[in-house]
Amino acid sequence: MMQIIDWDNVLAAIWRPKSARLRPVRRLDTIDLDSLLGIDAQKHALVANTRLFLAGKPANNALLWGSRGTGKSSLIKALLNRFGDSGLRIIEIDKDDLVDLPEIVDGIRDLPQKFIVFCDDLSFEEGESSYKHLKSIIEGSIELPPENVLVYATSNRRHLIPEKLSENADVKLVDGELHYTDAIEEKLSLADRFGLWLSFYPSDLQQYFRLVDALFPDYPDREELHLLARQFAMTRASRSGRTARQFYLSMQQGQDSD
Repeated sequence: MMQIIDWDNVLAAIWRPKSARLRPVRRLDTIDLDSLLGIDAQKHALVANTRLFLAGKPANNALLWGSRGTGKSSLIKALLNRFGDSGLRIIEIDKDDLVDLPEIVDGIRDLPQKFIVFCDDLSFEEGESSYKHLKSIIEGSIELPPENVLVYATSNRRHLIPEKLSENADVKLVDGELHYTDAIEEKLSLADRFGLWLSFYPSDLQQYFRLVDALFPDYPDREELHLLARQFAMTRASRSGRTARQFYLSMQQGQDSD
């Protein structure tokens, strides 16, 4: 039997399939929306969508896709810190456990809180079919989807499912319109169920330096700081916000060891 959670006092929970229960999260990530830099357009769009959801107005399920370390997951976590007092709750579930999602949703559909089902790093390999359970929650089946549940997912893939070059060979142009094969239509159908698509792209060098500068407002030598930050990014082959944060932590650790 699924554990009953006091959602008046619990802001988030994680699904544990082996015990078939939601485990309340006691130590939340404290990340704040204002600390997420370089993604203002994505932040504005997702906040606006979430405000509509909390107000009981029509809102979209959201797919945040793009490069690693660009703030996709952090943005969703920050929403909880901003809107938890307004009734927002988050349930995190791994994509391998989506078969349990209908049961989870049945347990919350009549509650007064508004729930975001959070699927991080969502993607499906060839032959996997668990995404079909996600489809039914987003669009419903014989029963309409609950009004107090949205799905926010992050992915490195725009269409969530890998597409083979061979599948595009039979795409036809008819009266100026593309007509996809059945294989491609099936793969596009899942991502199409997300009404809000937000794209996240890698930072260029100057944007990376702006992220670093925001983390080190009092560093005396900007030129030295940028040189160190650039060298650090080269070792990671990445100039993302995550890399900037890791650089900040490494510098803090270095100071602590002096």
